[in-house]
Amino acid sequence: MSNPALPLRVGLVGYGLAGSVFHAPLIAGTDDLTLDTVVTANPERQAQARAEHPGVRVAAAPEELWARADELDLIVLASPNRTHVPLAEAALKAGLPVVVDKPIAGTAAEARALAALAEGRGLLLSVFQNRRWDNDYLTLVHLIHAGELGTVQRFESRFERWRPQPKGGWRESGDPAEIGGLLYDLGSHLVDQALTLFGPVATVYAESDIRRPGAQVDDDTFIALTHTGGVRSHLWMSATAARLGPRFRVLGSTAGYVKYGLDPQEAALRDGARPGPGWGTEPESAWGTVGAGDDTRPVPTLPGDYPAYYATIAAALRDGTPSPVTAAQAADALDVLEAARLSAREGRTVTINGDKG
Repeated sequence: MSNPALPLRVGLVGYGLAGSVFHAPLIAGTDDLTLDTVVTANPERQAQARAEHPGVRVAAAPEELWARADELDLIVLASPNRTHVPLAEAALKAGLPVVVDKPIAGTAAEARALAALAEGRGLLLSVFQNRRWDNDYLTLVHLIHAGELGTVQRFESRFERWRPQPKGGWRESGDPAEIGGLLYDLGSHLVDQALTLFGPVATVYAESDIRRPGAQVDDDTFIALTHTGGVRSHLWMSATAARLGPRFRVLGSTAGYVKYGLDPQEAALRDGARPGPGWGTEPESAWGTVGAGDDTRPVPTLPGDYPAYYATIAAALRDGTPSPVTAAQAADALDVLEAARLSAREGRTVTINGDKG
C-alpha cells in the first residue's frame, strides 16, 4: 500500500459506460482513493477521461499498469466481459488487488480459479455488485430484518426495459466469448440480490428467448429459483417489456412489499451528478407500499448508497476488513446463471450441485 497519509492509487481499465459513468466517479469521490490512471486506447475516451478527471494519467494498454505495479494500490476492471479473467489474472500476478465489474467470468470454475489465485497471493479480489446498494434493495433488507413481512415466501424481482431495437456492441454480440445477453448482464444483479437475501439455491428453471429482429443474444429471460431455505425467487430480465412490472413484489406470511421504478443513482451518474448531500434519495411519490389485502401503507425508501462499495474496498485494503463482495459469492451466482442457461436450453429444471453442466 502507498503512504497511509495519501489516498490509495487506482488504475482503471476501460472507460466506456461502466468505467466513465460508474467506476471513475465513485472512485474519485471516495476520500481514501484517487483515480491515478485510466486505460483506454480510444483517443476520444482518453480526452474524455482527462476532461472529467483533471490530472489523471492515461495509458493505452493494461500492460502499462503492470509495469508500474509498485506505483498503484488497486486495479479496477471495467473492460468488456471477455477480458475480465485474463486481465484479473495478470493484475494479481503483478501483485495488485483487483475489483472486477460483474460478471467476474463466464463460468463459476474460472471465478473460483481467480479466487484461489488471489487467496494464494494474499490479495483482495472483489466484484462490483453495486445493486446491493440500490435504494429499494436496502429498504427491502430493512423490512425483512425488522420482521415487517413475516416469513418471506416469494421474491419477485424485475429489471425490465422497453428497447425494441438492438443497440449493438459486444453486449449484444452472438459470439459466446463476449459473454453477452441479459442473463449474464442484468441476471448477474438479480441473482446476486436473491442469493444475498435468501441464501443458496437448490433448483433452477429458466426460459430464455431472443425476441427482437436482428438480435443475437437473449433479450427476454425468466429464472425461477428454489432456495434451500424454502423461499422461491422469480426473476425477470427483459429489453422487450412494453409495460413494466414492479421492480420488487415480495410476499411474506404477514405482509408484502411492492415497489415500482429503478433506483435513481444510475440516472444521476449518467447525467453528471456526483455523490453528496441528498444522494440516492427519491420523492415520496416513488415509495413502495407494505401491507396485506386492502390494508397498505407507503414506506419511505432508504437512500441508495453506491459510494459505500468503494469506501468498503478502501477499508479492506487499509485494515484487512472483509471485502464487500467476494469472488466466492460471484462464483455462486455464476453456478446459478450456468444452470439457468442449461435449463433454458434443455427445457428442464436443473439441480444445483447436481446435474448442471
